[in-house]
Amino acid sequence: MVQITSLFPVAKHRAKWVRRIAGRKLHQAASIAILAIVWLQLCVPIRTTTAAQPNVVVIVADDLGWNAVGYHNADVQTPHLDQLCREGIELDNFYVSPMCSPTRAGLLTGRYPIRFGMARAVVPPWRDFGLPTDEATLADALGQAGYQRRGAFGKWHLGHARKKWLPLQRGFTHFTGCFNGAIDYFTLQRDGELDWHHGNDSAPAGTVTDQTYATTQIGDAATQFIRESAELESPFFCYVPFNAPHSPFQAPDDAVDQYRHIKNQNKRVYYAMITQMDKQIGRILKTIDDVGVRNNTMVWFLSDNGGVGSIPGNNRPLHGSKLTTFEGGVRAVACVRFPARYPGGRKISQRTAFIDVMPTVIAAADPIAPSTIAADRFNDKTLDGIDLNPIFAGTAKHLPARDLYFYHGQSGEDKEPIAAISPPWKLVVVGPNIAGTNIAGTAADAIASSSEHQISLFHIDDDPNETVNVADQNPAVVRSILNRMVTFRGLQPTHSIPRYSDDKQGFTPPDRWSVFRED
Repeated sequence: MVQITSLFPVAKHRAKWVRRIAGRKLHQAASIAILAIVWLQLCVPIRTTTAAQPNVVVIVADDLGWNAVGYHNADVQTPHLDQLCREGIELDNFYVSPMCSPTRAGLLTGRYPIRFGMARAVVPPWRDFGLPTDEATLADALGQAGYQRRGAFGKWHLGHARKKWLPLQRGFTHFTGCFNGAIDYFTLQRDGELDWHHGNDSAPAGTVTDQTYATTQIGDAATQFIRESAELESPFFCYVPFNAPHSPFQAPDDAVDQYRHIKNQNKRVYYAMITQMDKQIGRILKTIDDVGVRNNTMVWFLSDNGGVGSIPGNNRPLHGSKLTTFEGGVRAVACVRFPARYPGGRKISQRTAFIDVMPTVIAAADPIAPSTIAADRFNDKTLDGIDLNPIFAGTAKHLPARDLYFYHGQSGEDKEPIAAISPPWKLVVVGPNIAGTNIAGTAADAIASSSEHQISLFHIDDDPNETVNVADQNPAVVRSILNRMVTFRGLQPTHSIPRYSDDKQGFTPPDRWSVFRED
């Protein structure tokens, strides 16, 4: 069976909370008063906040390669990101999906996106599909926890054809950015139409000027939100999914000129885009300092997938790139800083993942009773992520044993890459949909002996760059992991996002990327 962990037991949340408070050594009158207050709080949908609740900032880069940050490659200028990693915890084995939309979906739900049909492909402009509304997001959960301000600034990429899929309908109170991926950084257009929005509305005339650059616009919106939120003296959630350094490769001329020694034109611009993003990360971190909330602010940084293969050496020394399930596609640069609770200046090499962000944030958001947050929204859902607070805080040395899974079918079921890490092994299979192996009880044998499937087994603990395929020497290991992998692939529901190219022909973008339908 696929290994899962549920942070939210279905029953007895209220009883547990009441018992905790009732068991304290208080005078009888005070106990009665406190219990009355707690009971009132439990009977309303939004809980009041506590002083210990942290601010949460989650920053996501788009297509950032393993070898495209300063602390991995001195040719790239990322001083602010380098500093964040030095001051916080570098997550040296952090895993994501092999492409954009699935990572965003899993990050915000704590669940493998294959469970709700968002693992196969990204959401292209012509797609009438989005994050299902019965999937609660991190913004939903923090709203239930009392976080009144929850902003998203940047690339949404989780559905735009219907209003119900937009950020303000998915738990966020503020949004500035683009609905699609791959917008023009200077005109803010996708397919010839302006794709820049404030809330659900298209940006007003005059938004685009000679000084417009999407990465800077995102930094402007995020820093303004943090300043305004800090004035209210209540916790806030700021989600910053940059579209950089995703193509199109565009950057201001002066930024590109900093890398004039780089011969490859795309690489030169790509590095400039990364440095421009780093400047905005620096602005965000400085704003956190300026408003005096550094100590009690949890800051995450991660890339949504590995770098594209068209940039030479982008993921070196890792094997593979975006859209593969090799390490170069799914092992991402990442770090976290939370001075109030996490000792900094460390590197954690245990495997963590994008699905862990939500349960970790939720557990930190209510130190008294984390399992009560948004309990009603999670009663029928299984979280695949785990709470990383114990290892981040240094109170635990090891994470629970688990497998990690990676998959996409962007080009169709004829040639799907799928992989699983089951320490100390990693199995990678490329070929027809393995869940379609219709041989009862012998699926693993059929796949292992199939000429249509390319099978690679790596001793990933000793061979992190996937240099030696040991599948032939370990057939029992291959079959064991394959059985679990088949189960994982079988989680995908019938109603799932189609292949990337489906329904593209004849598509015309709506005016200013306004909502197609109100439902």
